[in-house]
Amino acid sequence: MINKPQWLKIKLEYNEKFYDIKRTLREKKLYTVCEEAKCPNINECWSHGTATIMILGDTCTRGCKFCAVKTGNPKGWVDPLEPLHVVETIKHLKLKYVVLTMVDRDDLLDGGAFHVYRTVLEIRKNFPDIKIETLVGDFQGNENSIKLIANSPIDVFAHNIETVERLTPIVRDPRASYKQSLFVLEYAKKVNPNILTKSSIMVGLGETEEEVIQTMKNLRSVGVDILTIGQYLQPTKRHLNVVEYVPPYKFKWYRDIGLQIGFKEVFSGPLVRSSYRAEKVFYGEV
Repeated sequence: MINKPQWLKIKLEYNEKFYDIKRTLREKKLYTVCEEAKCPNINECWSHGTATIMILGDTCTRGCKFCAVKTGNPKGWVDPLEPLHVVETIKHLKLKYVVLTMVDRDDLLDGGAFHVYRTVLEIRKNFPDIKIETLVGDFQGNENSIKLIANSPIDVFAHNIETVERLTPIVRDPRASYKQSLFVLEYAKKVNPNILTKSSIMVGLGETEEEVIQTMKNLRSVGVDILTIGQYLQPTKRHLNVVEYVPPYKFKWYRDIGLQIGFKEVFSGPLVRSSYRAEKVFYGEV
């Protein structure tokens, strides 16, 4: 096992805002990808009043080998009051930028798209000026599901490609594919050219620099506007081992290349995650 380098050691920062978010989420029976995926930035983001709300429950039907979210079969269960709980949470926390993410729901015919759509409409109805980013699954490539979200009143349509093409079968669930992720992002931009599209790559899984750059080029070829690049960290011993801890200078190098390729913004760093300080990425404050 490789020892974790100094630049990945995080100073814990708990304050009243952090505990307020935790209490509110528990009261509303909501989940965050921050907790479920064991994100290393949970203390920083929560302390700054930012949280990525995960809807459609806490159980994913996929079993990706990098992800700590619980895997299982929810058997069609959906909480009809969840959109209202999300609105109440946003109001209590006074969020100005909300990231709405989801577990994959292959047990639902539309992959959960209509529930995400309902939640987006409820947020927009109550908060006309809020910025909404949806980080969604691939919906098994279902065009109607992708179109429903892309045409909803969102500002950013995000879907993560996660890794380079060669490593996709090793890293992701067999139902997820590199080409399918590219299609999701391409189709979303096709049906609604006015939204920003966004994706994310993890490094440190054994990919080469050339493969990362090729993935960036592939994402730009389907119109992706915003890219995040971060270090893969093994959430538990059951998950994939870290092959390499990529040094900070290389993340800066990747960002420079990404901007040259044509992304509007590239947020690249060891602790960057797809939703990390998403409002800063959106406003180009990185």
